[in-house]
Amino acid sequence: MTAAESRSGFVTFVGRPNVGKSTLTNALVGEKVAITSDKPQTTRRAIRGILNRPGGQLVIVDTPGIHKPRTLLGQRLNDLVEQVLGDVDVIGFLVPAVDKVGPGDRRIAASLDGYTRAKKVAIVTKTDLATRDEIMERLMEVDSLREDWAAVIPLSAVTEDQLDVLADELLALMPEGPALYPDDVVTDESTEDRIAEIIREAALEGVRDELPHSIAVTVEDVAPREGSDLTDVYANIVVERDSQKAIIIGRKGSRLADVGARARAQLEPLLGTRVFLSLRVRVAKEWQRDPKQLGRLGF
Repeated sequence: MTAAESRSGFVTFVGRPNVGKSTLTNALVGEKVAITSDKPQTTRRAIRGILNRPGGQLVIVDTPGIHKPRTLLGQRLNDLVEQVLGDVDVIGFLVPAVDKVGPGDRRIAASLDGYTRAKKVAIVTKTDLATRDEIMERLMEVDSLREDWAAVIPLSAVTEDQLDVLADELLALMPEGPALYPDDVVTDESTEDRIAEIIREAALEGVRDELPHSIAVTVEDVAPREGSDLTDVYANIVVERDSQKAIIIGRKGSRLADVGARARAQLEPLLGTRVFLSLRVRVAKEWQRDPKQLGRLGF
């Protein structure tokens, strides 16, 4: 296929928190490139996942959810979303089949007026959890939100039902051009970034209230151990207060050990070796509101 016959471009998904943006990204790519959690604001960076199809290449940009910012970090995440939305070729608007369309959905759908260069696709997600009547009701609700949808597609990222339909539709909306990444690349995330995200995902499991927003992870070192099939990984889990540090560590270190075990189970397939994981918990007071701390943590 010549470059002129091939299509390539960028798509991003928007919607309320927990509509399944990262899950859909991973399902399309066919590999876990974005961490998932039931906690709002799990995604904190623009993570690119690459999907190669016979007709070309899709670059899927997973971004934080649009939300009302309460901290400097929250404002910077919203700014990141704005930037991505202004740059992509297609915006996919997600609504779960199990939830009625609400004011938040309407507000986000209306805000897409501000991104005139992108084509818009409506996607009804989580159809595996919904009845046929719920799916039909949701499709009609979503269809009525805008007049310029290029397509309205119901799907399940979990069962992969209609996933190929979405991929083909998105690719058909992309401009003509050659692939943007080599065909053996699934993400442009560095190995260290992927390690940090896997550890953060493990740390998010089971925490409550505001703690998820206060957790960040930095990777100090990743190195193969000499004369061994082990890779040594040294990382810090960063929180904002001493009380949060105690929660992460748990009674006699039990919770931190669980976090390490969950993270190691995903790090070993990623790195292709057994992993020795050393985790330290440190406090950076009110880092979400401190420009210098945010800069050190990569925000």
